[in-house]
Amino acid sequence: MDFSLSDEQRGWQMKAREFADTEISKISLQRDTVAVARETFDWNIIKKGSKIGFRTLALGKEWGGHGADIVTQVLVMSELARADSAIAKTFSQCWKWSHLIASSCTDDQKNRFLKPFVEDDTYLLGAGNTEPNAGSDNRMPPEDDPKAGYKLRAERDGDFWVLNGEKCFIANGSVAQLFFIRARTNPHVSVRDGSTDFLVPTTTPGFRIGKVFNKRGWRFYQNAELIFENARIPHTNLIGTVNGGAQARATDISHFNEFELAGNALGVCQAACEAAMRHATTIKQGGKFISTQQLTQKRLAEMHLLTEALRSYVLRTGWERDQAMGGEAALRDSPNAAFVMIFGQEVIQRVTALGVDIRGVGAGAINASADKLSRDALIWTHLAGDSVQRMKVAKHLIGRHGKT
Repeated sequence: MDFSLSDEQRGWQMKAREFADTEISKISLQRDTVAVARETFDWNIIKKGSKIGFRTLALGKEWGGHGADIVTQVLVMSELARADSAIAKTFSQCWKWSHLIASSCTDDQKNRFLKPFVEDDTYLLGAGNTEPNAGSDNRMPPEDDPKAGYKLRAERDGDFWVLNGEKCFIANGSVAQLFFIRARTNPHVSVRDGSTDFLVPTTTPGFRIGKVFNKRGWRFYQNAELIFENARIPHTNLIGTVNGGAQARATDISHFNEFELAGNALGVCQAACEAAMRHATTIKQGGKFISTQQLTQKRLAEMHLLTEALRSYVLRTGWERDQAMGGEAALRDSPNAAFVMIFGQEVIQRVTALGVDIRGVGAGAINASADKLSRDALIWTHLAGDSVQRMKVAKHLIGRHGKT
């Protein structure tokens, strides 16, 4: 296996590193301290990054994007996250959904939505799944319980579907212009067999944004309520088939949804390592640099070991996904995208906690940047239904051995 980077991959990596160092780093802590959740967002940084190509990075060149492979995406993501995890996530949220439009939507839908997405630096994307009473059970819904899962209802009315209900904690919720929304179109069967996906622009009559959630971490990243009150969606915005929501992404084998989180975690861990090393080699205690203390050395070593292990796993998994998307059948069903997301969650929690410990030595208080990294890392305990993800992985492994 050859894991050396191509000139194009290194080029994108350097663009992201420069943007992170010169643009994101100078606003990261300031945006984090804004008290009002809606006001933490900064359109200027999004516009600047979009002009470089970070918003349309994953979309195919035939649609006006840059056609970056998965390895390139993780390189860019980790570099941006090194400066600010939430800003990186705002960009990468657009990668998976623009890719899904290109891979799973009709030609009419591609023409109607990809063109404005490419042309408008403020055109962000999001997806509405989580609801007040339906979260992790959407990822592994009980097969025999029609009441479990999504409550947002969609009912056919001629050439339209009428949606009523709400979604919550939705990524890019207050800033996106287009959402992928999954709703119940048959309440009498399981959510897997009775849900449908729709493309919903924010200009849709009867659709509005509710409150923006005030989070401890990822404060730049906008998570909001989406409220549907007789919202009318044209049938031409339906993705795939009626009651086919669970299969809507069947043509997208990137597994990017899980993989995205691991790549972002890598950037946070890298930032924590760099910050801890700077502190340890510049701060003295008892007349000596704290880097001479054995406990500090052990902490630094563990931080770097875990970060490098995560880096290797993320890049290997990215390479696997690229090979699978290129036609390598043996890698299509690899569970590593889910594995690396789970591993990333464990690593980011440990590495940022150690970083806080080191930054506290000789300082008398937690450093602001170390505190921010640890608060951002807390988000991983709530992402992607971790406990459910572990059960899905276990079922996959057991299934491979012929026992379900």
